[in-house]
Amino acid sequence: MKKNMSGTDRIIRIIVALLTLGLYFTHVLTGSLGLIAIVVSGIFVLTSIASFCPLYTVFGISSCKIK
Repeated sequence: MKKNMSGTDRIIRIIVALLTLGLYFTHVLTGSLGLIAIVVSGIFVLTSIASFCPLYTVFGISSCKIK
């Protein structure tokens, strides 16, 4: 897997995931929407750790600086 996410992109995804988790555990997001938000948050964290987003590859996007 070739990295296609910049550090800024990774930080933003982790912040969004943490905010979503906070909203879920304070019962602002509930039901099906809450579960979907948790799944998306998990995907954000995993892609941030790997520095690779499969959707970026599909659409030919890369926020990582070219060396």
